[in-house]
Amino acid sequence: MTQPTDIRRDDQRPSERLRTALDLAASRIPVLPLRAGKVPFGNCPACANNACGGRPNMKTPGPCACPGPCHAWAAATTDPHVIDSGIWRRAWLCASAVAYHPGGAGLTVVDLDNADAIAWARKNLPVTQTVPTTRGEHWLYLGAMQSVNAVRPGVDIKSTMSYARWLGFGTGAMTALPDTVRALAGSKPAPVQPAPQPLTVSAPAGGGECRHRTPAFLERGITMAEQRITGASEAVHTTVYRTFLAVLSTHGRCGCLTETHVSRLFTAAQSKGESVRHCTDAWTNARTALGM
Repeated sequence: MTQPTDIRRDDQRPSERLRTALDLAASRIPVLPLRAGKVPFGNCPACANNACGGRPNMKTPGPCACPGPCHAWAAATTDPHVIDSGIWRRAWLCASAVAYHPGGAGLTVVDLDNADAIAWARKNLPVTQTVPTTRGEHWLYLGAMQSVNAVRPGVDIKSTMSYARWLGFGTGAMTALPDTVRALAGSKPAPVQPAPQPLTVSAPAGGGECRHRTPAFLERGITMAEQRITGASEAVHTTVYRTFLAVLSTHGRCGCLTETHVSRLFTAAQSKGESVRHCTDAWTNARTALGM
């Protein structure tokens, strides 16, 4: 992979982030902007509630032709005319970081979130290109695979259907994706039921017309949402986001949804290995997508 020149980390001004994105795209690395909180931009009004058919929630990009960066990893592109277009240029003005789609570049990122995870990787994984992060390191391997969260404590795999912040090229030579990393996706241990953590988001305020004739309708909806999350066998993070989106779309505008209901959804997601941060991000993205 050709390394673009003069690429800085993500503490950049908007013009520098755009220039970084264009340089990466020239090296065939699909890029997208991230807003505050290191999350993608929410769906535009035309794509709200996946009215367009959606892209990030499908196993392959779908039919949406939205010109904006509003479909998370699936919006990542190497087309300089898109990256430097009017709607993307406006996104770069308020973006907080540059991200890229590792799988789209034929790469896999082993995201090591703490010192213990780094120590494990140094003992068990082949040496490869290493990029320091805020709390740990990204180990980059040449080759794509499925993305999986929490394959070990503090270890996520980011490749297809995922994104990672661009933090520079780091140091070292990139190694071919080894079987030891691929095996992590298939040997992910069954998640331990976590103790519910304090709720970090609030239920939406009411104000809309209530369409729920009985409390049983809401209860059935929350129960079905819990079952959908806990029954997911793959793409858990995507399932959590889609479920949050569906719940908010149906119950989020009239004030019937309470913090108790939201806490139940978060608990279900945590039982599948999702962190509170991932739950909060998914909830926030779903609200943004619906214009709440």
